[in-house]
Amino acid sequence: MLDTPLVYLFVIGFGLVIGSFLNVVIYRLPLQLEAGWKRDARAILGQEMESKVPLNLAFPASHCPHCQKPLKIWHNIPILSYLWLKGRCAYCEKPIAIQYPLVELVTAVAGVVVVNHFGLGPQGLLALLFTITLIALIGIDFNTQLLPDTLTLPLLWLGLLANSQGLFTDLPSAVYGAVGGYLVLWSIYWLFKLATGKEGMGYGDFKLLAALGAWMGWQQLPLILLLSSLVGAIIGLVAIAIAGRDRHLPMAFGPYLGIAGWVALLFGEAIADLYLGLF
Repeated sequence: MLDTPLVYLFVIGFGLVIGSFLNVVIYRLPLQLEAGWKRDARAILGQEMESKVPLNLAFPASHCPHCQKPLKIWHNIPILSYLWLKGRCAYCEKPIAIQYPLVELVTAVAGVVVVNHFGLGPQGLLALLFTITLIALIGIDFNTQLLPDTLTLPLLWLGLLANSQGLFTDLPSAVYGAVGGYLVLWSIYWLFKLATGKEGMGYGDFKLLAALGAWMGWQQLPLILLLSSLVGAIIGLVAIAIAGRDRHLPMAFGPYLGIAGWVALLFGEAIADLYLGLF
């Protein structure tokens, strides 16, 4: 544990700034991928390419998604700007999505928890990167039901590299975890499809669980699956009962995998010890 208040203040500030950037990633990366798919399709079909400048994570500058007016620096201060503007655009006064301050706050709080648990050594810094990537994946999947390979695959390889030095588990467990994580959901997918003729989940879920297995080893896969299924079922039932959500609409599974994976990385062993102690 780190007892220096300045360290935690730095981590909170860092988390808020990174959370602000994650909002950009969550919003723009799916649009960037979609634009790339359209360009590829036009190239295959021999159609004329669009002339407009492609969107990316750096361009254009931050702007209101409603009125398109560029934001000033003081409109982009994490959390404080949202409170100052009372959750509305400074120009058109359209509501600002609660996602923006929420992602900033979650990133800062999660960063403090990670640093308190792992410290600021190699484990802690890698766990921070793991956490940041998961928050981006959770936000993107929640909004679009996409888990981009540009995030899941580097997360998988980074987990294997980290565990080549035994930082979170031994390398054989990490390799078996990556393979097992992919195959478990792949098998469930095909069993469900053969039984019902429907697709129960996307391939991005397979890759995300493979990445989680690469970080924590095959031993944590049962806990991750149990926690993610439990949280997903509870939230789904609440959404149907209270919010009137159509039970036939597809629901992203990635956010629950991501939350369960983060919990397992920090507290998996403690949860397993508690469970074994009860029985």
